[in-house]
Parts: sequence; C-alpha cells; structure tokens
Amino acid sequence: MSQSILKMEQIVKSFGAVNVLKGVDFDLAKGEVHALVGGNGAGKSTLMKIMTGVYTKDSGKIIIKGEEKEIKSTNDAKENGIAMIFQEMSLVPSLTIAENIFLGYELKKHGMRDVKLMKQETEKVLKRLGLDLDPGTPVSELSVGLCQMVEIAKAVSKNASILVFDEPSAALSDSETEFLFKMIRQLKEGGVSMVYISHRMNEILEICDRVTVIRDGKKVITEKVENLTMEEIVAQMMGNEAKETKFEYVPREYDCNAEDLLTVKHLKINDKIDDINFSIKPGQILGLAGLMGAGRTEIMETLFGLRKAVSGSIELEGKKVEIKSPSDAVACGFALVPEDRRKEGLVLSHTIKENAILPISAQLVKNGIFNDDKAAHDIVEKNIQDLGVVADNMNQEIRLLSGGNQQKIVIAKWLNSNPKIFMFDEPTAGVDIVAKGEIISIIREFADKGGAVIFASSELAEMMAICDDIITIFDGKITGRIGRKELMKEEELQHAIQRK
Repeated sequence: MSQSILKMEQIVKSFGAVNVLKGVDFDLAKGEVHALVGGNGAGKSTLMKIMTGVYTKDSGKIIIKGEEKEIKSTNDAKENGIAMIFQEMSLVPSLTIAENIFLGYELKKHGMRDVKLMKQETEKVLKRLGLDLDPGTPVSELSVGLCQMVEIAKAVSKNASILVFDEPSAALSDSETEFLFKMIRQLKEGGVSMVYISHRMNEILEICDRVTVIRDGKKVITEKVENLTMEEIVAQMMGNEAKETKFEYVPREYDCNAEDLLTVKHLKINDKIDDINFSIKPGQILGLAGLMGAGRTEIMETLFGLRKAVSGSIELEGKKVEIKSPSDAVACGFALVPEDRRKEGLVLSHTIKENAILPISAQLVKNGIFNDDKAAHDIVEKNIQDLGVVADNMNQEIRLLSGGNQQKIVIAKWLNSNPKIFMFDEPTAGVDIVAKGEIISIIREFADKGGAVIFASSELAEMMAICDDIITIFDGKITGRIGRKELMKEEELQHAIQRK
C-alpha cells in the first residue's frame, strides 16, 4: 500500500449526551478505494462529515499529505482537495450540466458569465470521464444514474484528490453501476483516492482495496479486501451481539380460503402499464418483482392515490372504492413506504416525534390546537421501543438519524394509522444488513397479525426471503404469479422477471 494521503487519528464526536465517535482512526492511501462500513448509527457517516467539513470534530487530528489540518467547513475541505458525492444529490435540476459544475465558481469575461468557456471546460471534464453528454443539457432531463456521474464530474472539475462516495449505487441500474465502477477505476489510475460507503457487500468485494469496519463509534478492523469474505465483514459489523438477519425464507400460514382483502382488476395507469390484475388476502405478503422501470412503483403509487388510473377498478373486501388522493387511500386503510424516504417519506427538518404522529395528528388536535401531547409522547415512545430506533430522544431532528433508523420511523408513522394494506417500495435501500433483518421482521409481524403486504425490491434475495407469492412484471405487464414454495433458487426469479 502506498503512503497515506490522509489520516484521521483518535477522532471524537458527541451530539449532546450521545458519544457517536469514540477515538476513531482512519487512513486513506493515494490511489486507493477504501470501504467504510458499519451498522446504522455506527458512526461512519459522522466520520466522513468531519472529513468533509459538514461537522467539526471534538478532538483528534486530521493529517493531509503529512500536515495537520483544521477542517471546520466544507470550504476548508475543498481547499484540501476533499469532496463528497452525496446519496441525495445536490444538483439544481433547472440548471444545465455546465451551470451545475461551475455553480458558485462561474467563469467570467468582462465581468459577465462566460457561458461558452464554461461549456468548453465542462466538455473536457465529461470526456475525461467517458461521459457523452451535452454540457448545455438541463439536469432535469438526466436519469438518476447520469446525475450521479455529473456529481462526480463536478468534484473532479475542482481537482479533488479525495472523493467520498455515500451509497453511490443505491438508485442506479446494473448498467449504470457498471459504468460507475469503470469511472472509479479510471479515477484510481489517475491517483484519486476514494472512500466508498455502501451496504452492498458484493460491491465492496469487487471495487475496494481495503475495508474499515466501525461498530458503536469505534474502529473494529482495517484489512485488505482480498483477505476477507462477505461473511467475515458482516460478522465484524455485527459483533458478538449479532442479531439474526431473517434473510432465510420462513414458510408462513394464512387463510387461503379467506375473502380477498384487495382485488385489482384491469388497472390501466398509462399506455405502458396496463391490464394489471391481482388479489391479496389478509395475512399475505405479495411481491412485485421486475426490472427497473417495469412498473412496480407506479402500481403502488396508483393504489395510494399519487397517480390517477386511466381505467380499471380497485376493490376492498369485495366493495369497489374510489382512490383519487393519498387521503382517500389512507381512509381506505392503505399505507406506503416510498422508494425515496428522505424526499417522500419524511419531513427532514422536523423531529422524530413530529414525523411519527403525522398521519394521526388530526386525532390529537381539538379546536385547531394540539392538546394531547402525553398521548403523542406515549405513542412515539412505544414506536422507538418496539422498532429498536437508535436516537438521542424523540425530539431529535430526523435528518440526523442514520438511514435505517429514518426508515423505521417511516414505517412507525404508518403503523400508527392502523393500515389494512401496507405497501413497501425498496424498503431496505441504503440500509445496513442488521437493519434490513429488523425491517423484514417488522413486515412479517404486521402480516402475522392479519395485515396484507405488497412488497417491491430490487434485491431478489429479499423477495425470496419474505414473500408468500410473487407477481412478475415486465415492461408494464404482469407476466406471471409464482408461489414462493415453487421457487428453488434466486436464479429462477431472475429469469422470470426478464421474460415477456
């Protein structure tokens, strides 16, 4: 391993009474891709936010190229060649690629923005990264994957020598992920050092040189990836108190002869997604499996009133219902954990408590005044205890929680509304392996109590672990329905979702 370009020594950070980092060491070599992994709340994101100037350390040292540095702001980090590629992108959709790349650093000529020169410089950066894009294209016209690439181009344009990737592949297709890896290898060859945060162990084994595991605010191990297996990394993350991940299929019992709780007939959402037919019984977990863009999200959003159906019918317990808005859906007993929890599932500036009681807040208000704080406190306290939420207290802003704990609050707020049909769209995206197991357990428990679940995930292993039946969707059409007991291995489901 080449000489360290960056060292973090005995980094300590607390938020109030909570000691998040307890003397963590981390080093990064020139031209290295270094994985940083750990469970939700382990401290990995906090460590990286200290490196990138979002947070300031309480104590410890940051040494860059042999010199101790004080990084007290994101500008300090940029001056030291450090940039973070966030999971939630920071691009401005209404601006062009070139305008985004030079945002805040506009090139000028005679006191005016030099649009032509910015386009030329952007084109050089894009070509360097192998991106065939027009610098004048508005970011709003780009796919999620291409937006991610533009984020990287923006950092590279500032001559960043250290890049931090936070769950970079969470929203990417397989082909986009392959292109991302190609770009990372290219940057590595150019001497750029990278920290790679991901919950996807297969990616870490493929793209990273070393891995550092953080658990409970402390560094557990740093080792070459080639010397570790996936199982060994997971074991280090979870420690001696490892919880069962619940990823194995557990045959479930529900009344197959019961009246259908939900029946969808000939649902047409648009010209592509048409003639959708399925039913689900109380206590059943039904999977929607398909490639990205197949129509899984659109079906759930239509059932939740976020999209308007062109035609078809929705029946609850044998009676036709009209769902024209999310309010209609909630009144009928639907709940939805959306694909993007931060944009669609939470109010990030609000507290845990405020988010958790959002769907039932009307019940706690009298004459326009919130007058039942004790009831709200008791409900949220039970949510935190039942779902194992790790937080300082219920009045903590939810944006400060880890991804897995945020997701638990999204689930908790809908459990508080006592739904009949709970829909989950990619519920474990950006969540560590322990929290994944906990979320799967929560879903099973809901179904065991008689609720119906519709579950969509790109992780086929999760579909295999949790679903009783799986509907396969290809290009907006249902292509089959498979009983879980009929599936012997994941490859069979993989082939099924790729057949017309």
